Formats: sequence, C-alpha cells, structure tokens
Amino acid sequence: MKSFMQKKETVERKWYVIDAEGKSLGRVASLAASYLRGKHKPTFTPHIDCGDNIIIINAEKVKLTGNKEEKKIYYNHSMYLGGLRERTAKVMREKYPVEMVERAVKGMLPHNRLGRQMYKKLFVYEGSEHKHQAQKPEMLEVK
Repeated sequence: MKSFMQKKETVERKWYVIDAEGKSLGRVASLAASYLRGKHKPTFTPHIDCGDNIIIINAEKVKLTGNKEEKKIYYNHSMYLGGLRERTAKVMREKYPVEMVERAVKGMLPHNRLGRQMYKKLFVYEGSEHKHQAQKPEMLEVK
C-alpha cells in the first residue's frame, strides 16, 4: 500500500477560534501550533503546509502558572552594543499581550521556511473582538 502525500494545491483550510481567557499559555500555544501545522488532519504531510487558520482572542487574559509572572523573562536585542532589553512576563502581559502569545506559538512551530509560512496563518487579538467573522470560524476548546 502506498503512503498518502498531500499536494499544496489540494489543501483545504478551515478557520478556528481559540478563547484564551483563563487558559494556560502553554496549552493554548500548543493547541494553536498543532492546528497551524495540520497535525489534527488524517492527511497530514510533514513537508507541506496543510494547517488551518487560527484566531486567538482574549490574549491579555491568558494565565501563567506558578511564579512565571515575575521569573519568566523575554529578551530582545537591537543588534547594537548594549542593546539587550529584558522584560518580565508581567510587563509583557500588561503592555504587549499579543506578542507574548505569538512568541509562545512561534516557538512551537518548525524553525524554517515552512514554519514562517505557517506562522502567517495565526491571528492574535487582545480583546474578544476579531475581524474574521466572514470566514465563519469554529470554536476550539482548550483542555
């Protein structure tokens, strides 16, 4: 029996919404990454972008367990001398909640061209409103 290999022209994409309110950041990110890759489909092919579009709402209300609020540090570097910038998870949640969720999901995707292609199908919003009503997205429940 031959193995099934999907072609990029035959991929059918759906839209899903994940409500992150009160949910753990890691659980939301891993579910989103799995659906962005297409691992939930029986037609999953590792070298093809066969994933779906994901919308994450309520990014500012995502939960961090333990004492990650104070201990977890996000780093940025401007590529200039002394250009290292450090922010705690508390500061990130207050000022940049969308970036915090995006970074968590991006870290769970492949680190190559294919991963960058998958990342473009992720849409994160601070509040409960999003502009993708026309695509009729389905709700995904985080366990």
